[in-house]
Amino acid sequence: MYTKTHARARARMRWAGHVARMGKGTGVYRVLVGKLEERRPLGRPRRRLEDNIKIGLQEVGCGIMDWIELGQDRDRWRALVNAVMKLWVP
Repeated sequence: MYTKTHARARARMRWAGHVARMGKGTGVYRVLVGKLEERRPLGRPRRRLEDNIKIGLQEVGCGIMDWIELGQDRDRWRALVNAVMKLWVP
């Protein structure tokens, strides 16, 4: 069953590929991969969008690859997003 959660996850991964193709100079790219320079609160760090993308790629077996380089090739990125989504849908 394809749920709203799966649709949001797919949209996030597709958007991440789009941002990766934009280039490192854009503000959107810096927000996606940037790290805060202020003190973080106590406890477990929150998962970032970049962390979710890496987890999805690890499930497919592409965890050692750099997702930003994969995002440069639109066809390969689309195939990976589809593979990740097939794993997530029962």
